[in-house]
Amino acid sequence: MEIQASPSTKHYAATKGVDLDDLARQTGRTTLGREDVDAHLGGRVAAAAGPEHSRYWEVDHAAHGPVSEEPLSRMSKLAAANLGAANAMIPQVTHHDRADISAVDGLRKGWRDEAQARGLKLTALSFHVMALARCLTEFPRFNASLSADGETLILKDYVHIGIAVDTPNGLMVPVIRNADRKGLWELSAEIADLAARAQARKIGPDEMGGASMSISNLGGIGGTGFSPIVNPPELAILGITRTETVTVWDGDTPRPVPMVPLDLSYDHRVINGADAARFMARYCALVSDPRNLLL
Repeated sequence: MEIQASPSTKHYAATKGVDLDDLARQTGRTTLGREDVDAHLGGRVAAAAGPEHSRYWEVDHAAHGPVSEEPLSRMSKLAAANLGAANAMIPQVTHHDRADISAVDGLRKGWRDEAQARGLKLTALSFHVMALARCLTEFPRFNASLSADGETLILKDYVHIGIAVDTPNGLMVPVIRNADRKGLWELSAEIADLAARAQARKIGPDEMGGASMSISNLGGIGGTGFSPIVNPPELAILGITRTETVTVWDGDTPRPVPMVPLDLSYDHRVINGADAARFMARYCALVSDPRNLLL
């Protein structure tokens, strides 16, 4: 049986210990993507849990009142399987922090006319991607993956950043390739393009794999913090929520400062609390003084 799979899918399957030939025989499919590998891994976890656990979830909800049913989309099923497996198998910890966003807001306001001339909307997310790319180069342990057997750390010489996009068909995570080599305007244009094509379901499978780390940005919706789930084979994920005004004291003088809440979830098998604290301290410093990103 000749298997059709992209190089990124083959690499992903290898890192997860999945034999694509066996998977093709099991599914009867010759064209495989990363989502098929994730679904297979999710099935392993469900099988390990055993029917003695899930049978307690079988409830006749209609016995308690009127109900209706809505089938999950294929994308939602695959995401549920992958996130369920990740949450069950990875010891995750979330580090909470916040950064002064006033300098970023000032630059966005000052460059608004130039952004419009370029046909772009300069968002804070572009600065966050730049800051994360810089941190991943400075902290290589975060820019790594753990082998499927948990015995080898795979350090990456590239920096690819996933951007979670909420779509009507479910969550999609297109990836910005080589984010560390791109400037602010290029990142802004690419983020807008990926988000628009994700909403239109025009993102290809090869555009959603191979991220070093991902960002889940809820700032446009709300919230004061959350605990995002690590998306393996990544070792960490950064959550961003809505900017809030915080009182900061300069001696005896109170000063209102816009602060963005940040939530870093990480795989504790590889990353320790001190590692996460240092990573986020550097990240917050870069966001608070974005001139260091642009030099």
